[in-house]
Amino acid sequence: MNDMRGIDLNLLVVLGALLEEVHVTRAARRLGLSQPATSNALDRLRHLFDDPLLRRAGGRLQLTPKAEALRQPLAAALGAVRGVLELPAPSVATARQVVRLLLADAPAAVLLAELQARLAATAPGVTPALLPWAGAADALARLLRGEVDLVASVLPALEPPLRGRPLLEERYLVAMRDGHPAADGFDLERWLRFPHVVVSGHGATETPLDAVLAARGLSRRVAVVVPSFLLVPPLLTRSDLLATLPSRCIPAGAGLALRPPPLPVEGFRLDLAWHERGAGDAVVMHVAGLIGDALAEG
Repeated sequence: MNDMRGIDLNLLVVLGALLEEVHVTRAARRLGLSQPATSNALDRLRHLFDDPLLRRAGGRLQLTPKAEALRQPLAAALGAVRGVLELPAPSVATARQVVRLLLADAPAAVLLAELQARLAATAPGVTPALLPWAGAADALARLLRGEVDLVASVLPALEPPLRGRPLLEERYLVAMRDGHPAADGFDLERWLRFPHVVVSGHGATETPLDAVLAARGLSRRVAVVVPSFLLVPPLLTRSDLLATLPSRCIPAGAGLALRPPPLPVEGFRLDLAWHERGAGDAVVMHVAGLIGDALAEG
């Protein structure tokens, strides 16, 4: 029996009870099994060990010499397995681990400093490693391949083995420099009078907002397209450009005037996702919880 791949190790638990009780019914009751199921397991054990193990003598069962020889090493082996299963989970506070994150630049800019502060207080040995962002589809593919631990983005419905939770509901604001000529009496006409900045990782000049405008027979002029929300504030502060941005992508103290969009603009939900393999990793789930707390309080 050197090759254990074909052995049902649950049989050894049954054998342990049989060797201690020397009685099929009592062993079944101890294990929470039916008497027929325990008898069937005993038959399989007899085949496995090529020995009767328990045999009837004088109206009761007795252990065979081989069964007697198995009692002590089997009890020790089962005790060792129970000890492994009962080991306390490693403390997050003392863990040393890298947690790989994929976040679009906007949530990363908002979150990273707060996440690091919370980790320094609760798990100083945990290092968040932010990987380059290439879109939600790429992020989920990397999550499936085990190349990343957590993904935060606007995500489609997740299917096993991926799991997730909502982080926040985001809304849009129109941003412009302080003193912008459109700021006073801001309305649709003023919004469309000035050129716009669009954020697109693919260089697209149109967004769902342009479809909303087109349905009303309107359009806007896009003056510049950038791949990152982080590039927008410097453009706004030095020009008469406007940008319609998620509220959490607008840094505090950037010298920008903010206005509600002059027509309804649908917001979005930011989700956090992980692979089910990460659900059993206390450190990964601790970081997931800190991300949720930081964004909820932000």
